[in-house]
Amino acid sequence: MAKVPERRSIHSDGGPITRERILECALEIIDRDGIDGLSMRRLGKALGRDPMTLYRHAPNKAALLDGVAELVLEELEVDTDDGDWATQLRQVARGFRRLALAHPQVVPLLVTRPLSTPLGLRPLGTLRPLENILALLTKVGFTDADALHVYRALFGFLYGHVLNELQELVERPDESDDLLRLGLHRLPIGEFPLLRGLAPVLASYDGAAELERGVDILLAGLTATLTQPGPPPGR
Repeated sequence: MAKVPERRSIHSDGGPITRERILECALEIIDRDGIDGLSMRRLGKALGRDPMTLYRHAPNKAALLDGVAELVLEELEVDTDDGDWATQLRQVARGFRRLALAHPQVVPLLVTRPLSTPLGLRPLGTLRPLENILALLTKVGFTDADALHVYRALFGFLYGHVLNELQELVERPDESDDLLRLGLHRLPIGEFPLLRGLAPVLASYDGAAELERGVDILLAGLTATLTQPGPPPGR
């Protein structure tokens, strides 16, 4: 089979090499080919530079991956001055989902990679959402500890949601029967009657609607269990 030539990146224009330009090009490669497709050699080729020159800006691939995570999370906006904390958290949830769908190959860098790194050693940019949400919640009267609980609850839900949404696979898209489309016909009916019965619901999965329902439940639970001084949850 003939080898498909790599596409020439828009970044290989001979301009000055900066950390931001390197990270943008690295993100472009990851979006197209996944994390395993990123290497200093490929990055240097895409930028039209000797890979050795890139080490001045990123000492290794791990630093590149951390930088890409920071670059993506810079797009997650948190209005720390919004007194309507519940509506703001809903906007954050929607924004995180948009980023995940725009950069599905980067999701492991946002969700699973940080778990292997102590909080204080993580890239500062990946901690901005945490700091900003703590600022948002403490400004409206939550205690520091409760604000942290809210953040953990929200992002615990978001991480699970995006991983689930991105992994929703249909085995046989052309089948009209939902059991066959999802491959649930393989499950013994005597052992999984409820799961098989949910085939129509599972087949009509709507990530945006699922997110909204999950946030509704989360905010209702937080409102019921925490002493919250702000306005009630809203959309």
